[in-house]
Amino acid sequence: MFTTNAYAMAGGAEQQAGGSGMEGIVMLVIMFAIFYLLLIRPQQKRAKQHKALIENLKAGDQVVTAGGIHGKVVAVQDTLVTMEIASNVRIKINRSAVVGTKTEQLAE
Repeated sequence: MFTTNAYAMAGGAEQQAGGSGMEGIVMLVIMFAIFYLLLIRPQQKRAKQHKALIENLKAGDQVVTAGGIHGKVVAVQDTLVTMEIASNVRIKINRSAVVGTKTEQLAE
């Protein structure tokens, strides 16, 4: 009696395991699609916006740096931005350190 039950259970397990190869591939594709939509695509969009912001910097823009410094752009060079943070107080920062403009901060 026990041998037939064990044999019947083993046969059912083999049939289920045979079809799981295709299901596993489909699940991997679905997981990659979810990661792409939730993680990769928004990050690419943010990177594009940041690049456009850096390229369009001009004198007179009110900006915020990654370190939280607020100031007004006085001069823009290839890789440097000169910012005025107080009266007659100017600092030079890397262009990539600018993370937003004050108008963007107010809009959010």
